[in-house]
Amino acid sequence: MPVTIFDIKEKYRYQNGFDSYLESEAAPGALPIAQNSPQKPPLGLYAEKLSGTAFTAPRHENKQSWLYRILPSCSHPPFIEVADDTSSPESLTGGKLHYIPNQLRWDPFDHASSPATDFVSGLHHIAGAGDPTLKQGLGMYIYAAAKSMDAHTAFYSADGDLLIVPQEGALDIRTELGYLLVRPMEICVIPRGIRYQVLLADPAQPARGYALELYQNHFALPELGPIGSNGLANARDFQAPVAAFTADHGTTAFDGTTAYTVVAKFNNALFSTRQPHTPFDVVAWHGNYYPYKYDLGRFNTIGSISYDHPDPSIFTVLSAPSERLGTAVADFVIFPPRWLVGEDTFRPPWYHRNTMSEFMGLIQGGYDAKKGGAGGFVPGGASLHNVMSGHGPDAESYEGAREAELKPVKVGGGSCAFMFESCLMVGVTEWGLKRCRKVQEGYSEHSWGGVKVHWTGAGEGRGHLLE
Repeated sequence: MPVTIFDIKEKYRYQNGFDSYLESEAAPGALPIAQNSPQKPPLGLYAEKLSGTAFTAPRHENKQSWLYRILPSCSHPPFIEVADDTSSPESLTGGKLHYIPNQLRWDPFDHASSPATDFVSGLHHIAGAGDPTLKQGLGMYIYAAAKSMDAHTAFYSADGDLLIVPQEGALDIRTELGYLLVRPMEICVIPRGIRYQVLLADPAQPARGYALELYQNHFALPELGPIGSNGLANARDFQAPVAAFTADHGTTAFDGTTAYTVVAKFNNALFSTRQPHTPFDVVAWHGNYYPYKYDLGRFNTIGSISYDHPDPSIFTVLSAPSERLGTAVADFVIFPPRWLVGEDTFRPPWYHRNTMSEFMGLIQGGYDAKKGGAGGFVPGGASLHNVMSGHGPDAESYEGAREAELKPVKVGGGSCAFMFESCLMVGVTEWGLKRCRKVQEGYSEHSWGGVKVHWTGAGEGRGHLLE
């Protein structure tokens, strides 16, 4: 019988810190002292280095962890491309990308249509830009799962780091480096290459949510500038797992006691291999390349206490910088409950056109710039305002805010919207545009067709002419 070497009562234990150098061992003495790769690692383990950046990346950018495991991860038969079935790679590519300037909004995406759908087969590519083979750009996804992944299946992506935003249903995620429990109003990031398994924390509760895959760089906390040394998402509130492993092996790598399927996402296609031992055999690890989670309720909002609505960048939780200073391949931004007190100020987000693309989702509640209800912006749905596509409050929200009594008010109680923002022009997949059947017809007319004219001037005007 396989032997699990950890106390199930302590399954979800965490270490705190963002981009910290951490270490953890599930068996005493498993971590070597003062070196990474001794001739004979402790307890008969194998040392394996996991690198998330080039070896020669600057020290402050270098991402790596050393794993001490029962068998190295290379000990498996060749990968074979997955056939066109319920786990079809088409769900990951989503079909051809369509680059269009129209504002788009989606009704809530369906829960899994089949009870056999798990996290991997329920992952659908809705929009994106770039190319994972060049490690440039990002992909945006919707997931819906009716069941846990098979107990003897693991998944990893070679394409990028995956940011998961649950909207319904808590996820019990087992990774090579330990366990994460990720509930709605929490997020997690699984770095490129790390094997993991997504289970439903409550088998009776289907899961649905959003995900962003980052093909280039890694997420960082945004610089705070004049804000100072604390605020927004604080480093101490990020949680990384502690080591937890299963001893499930034979006398050699290829005569293990229980077979495991490992599924790889590689250039938006799926490949799988069947290996005779568990991939979850990391007894100890140390480094700064690991999965982590964050509770959105701990976000420290910053805003104006005099006048005007600040840029939404003030609500950035995580940022993945591009090569251009101050510009992000991807920002993860949230709009949580917060106080608004600005004097003589239109308090919802203003009308604007942006050089960045904005993909929004709603985790729960309502959003102060859009009305809910049928055909509105509701939990489980989404919207996309691409590069330079005008957007802002719908007509009803605008009129309400224009006439509102300007007293201190807390907005967003019981709600949280989020935004994936990118400097890239974002294309929409065939699945996102047509096959999901969730695009709201008449979104633009419904939102802004009734915007009123408040102009109080008279006649035609022109500027002063220079002699």
